[in-house]
Amino acid sequence: MVNIAAIVGRPNVGKSTLFNRLTESKDAIVKEVSGVTRDRIYGKGEWNGKVFSVIDTGGYVIGSEDIFEGEIRKQVDLAIEEATVIIFVVDVMSGIMDMDEIIAKKLRKSGKPVIVTANKVDNTKRIGLSAEFYSFGLGDVYDISATNGTGTGEILDAIVPYFNFDEDISREEDVLPKIAVVGRPNVGKSSLINALTGEDRNIVTNISGTTRDAIHTRYKSFGFDFILIDTAGIRKKTKVHEDIEYYSVLRSIRTIENADVCIVMIDASEGLQKQDLSIYYIAEKNSKGIIVLVNKWDLVEKDHTTMKDYEAKLREQLAPFNDVPIIFTSVLTKQRIYQSIETAIRVYENRTKKISTSTLNDVLLPIIHATPPAAVKGKYIKIKYVQQLPTYAPAFAIFCNLPQYVQDSYKRFIENKLRKEFDFEGVPINVFFRKK
Repeated sequence: MVNIAAIVGRPNVGKSTLFNRLTESKDAIVKEVSGVTRDRIYGKGEWNGKVFSVIDTGGYVIGSEDIFEGEIRKQVDLAIEEATVIIFVVDVMSGIMDMDEIIAKKLRKSGKPVIVTANKVDNTKRIGLSAEFYSFGLGDVYDISATNGTGTGEILDAIVPYFNFDEDISREEDVLPKIAVVGRPNVGKSSLINALTGEDRNIVTNISGTTRDAIHTRYKSFGFDFILIDTAGIRKKTKVHEDIEYYSVLRSIRTIENADVCIVMIDASEGLQKQDLSIYYIAEKNSKGIIVLVNKWDLVEKDHTTMKDYEAKLREQLAPFNDVPIIFTSVLTKQRIYQSIETAIRVYENRTKKISTSTLNDVLLPIIHATPPAAVKGKYIKIKYVQQLPTYAPAFAIFCNLPQYVQDSYKRFIENKLRKEFDFEGVPINVFFRKK
């Protein structure tokens, strides 16, 4: 059983601050303006050794000028439906607003247990101001300050009894493969995840920058089980002017750093841009598994050689590390979207592959002896043996007598042989020469 606490409320009452407090993270962007959070954001909370899921939602509003209003309400409704218990956040400073009444009515109809949380009780003078919230008829009201943490212990004490920990699987996700979908704004990242999951899990519009937070989705179908992560589009620093987008980009980069495999999406109609390459290099630098997904392929005029020519040009632009799967897809028509998932898992397996020392030496030493490193300054390099290092990403140590004289070209030669003999497609590998 999955234990979930959903945080709901109108805009700017402190939901994301409380989410960050309960999850002990900074996963949700916090800013003193309404409408910052749009999609559902998932995190992990822990209290007295019990682990559970926490969902942050966008501010529930009706009749605003926000063009995302309807989509945000849909995401809130889905969170309420999914939740085991609901944390209803209100603002003790502004008191009961019309929108609070509308949300309270919706929560009463849901039949779910509700914890009414009066936020912004930041000092003793504000204690007692929350009495009016008892009029919702939703039970006890808890005074808290999400900013400094006051009262959050009482909230956790109140929600944990609603959870069932007999079949607790909340820690499972910590060991599942993490596959991040990254790219420039508006290339179809959220649409891909919605198409794969078969539900409108993430908000999709034609407006760049719709997604702001890194959104985790567990994908468990067709024999696969992993975490899909939607990210905000990454633009050039010079084009980022708002604080919210700045933090969105930081979270996207941090997501790349924490992922196992990155699906780098590009727009087929625009081709590979400089910013696409920058994102690709971030993933490569962090030794992540990489797939290049060419989306909107349905918009490209094609003949029998178009795909082959397009791929050849892409590999030329991605050099020197271009041993990556390239998949041409249309999220709109769902063309090859499931192939991207199968390939991502294969790349993950390549990244976590472990090769025994005996197998490595049986295969590589004859190749090395047939093609030894070039002598430098009259000194001959003698390679003794090869060993895979115990790192998260594939790395190999080659022990020899004079590692300082091994040229970069020979390192690339060894890397290519490793790829050819053991299949490390989609995975950057490191080769180190060490003194023996």
